[in-house]
Amino acid sequence: MNNDYKQIAIEKMNKAIKNLEERFTTVRAGRANPSMLDDVMVSYYGTPTPIKQVATIFVPEARQLSVKPFDKNLLGAIEKAIFEANLGVTPNNNGETVFITIPQLTEERRRELVKIVKEYAEEGRIAIRNIRRDVIEIVKDDELPEDQEKNIIDIIQEVVNDYNKKIEELTKEKEKELMEI
Repeated sequence: MNNDYKQIAIEKMNKAIKNLEERFTTVRAGRANPSMLDDVMVSYYGTPTPIKQVATIFVPEARQLSVKPFDKNLLGAIEKAIFEANLGVTPNNNGETVFITIPQLTEERRRELVKIVKEYAEEGRIAIRNIRRDVIEIVKDDELPEDQEKNIIDIIQEVVNDYNKKIEELTKEKEKELMEI
């Protein structure tokens, strides 16, 4: 029975870690990464549509992205959407494709990105704490004997500590990547 609660906590916390890793990939480290455009929405016949649904995104060079729309009429809308997304890049088009050159990061911008990574990490820790609270509520609702309930809560706290360490490791790794020149 103890393992059931632990398994519930682990499954939910794995999802929280996966979400954190995905958010970390959106923080660019001076290299082109198609995922940096994941949140960009293009006006497609008046409907906000994710850019990856209306175009192919690829990386021709280490510091360049290329966005080739399925419909050439969207070229201007894609360029405008990327510019308005405030990604710190300026899109250019050649009549067929939108090119985005990723500028070299300044020391100031690197520090800003590290702050963003730390905010994401804190949100991850909050998610882990919320999961702990939810699982503990489930345990208390099951009205187990007091000593068994305490043992389960201790096991869940150990899992929380492990996942907080994972978040710390991921954060340090991403910070190192960002501060690397």
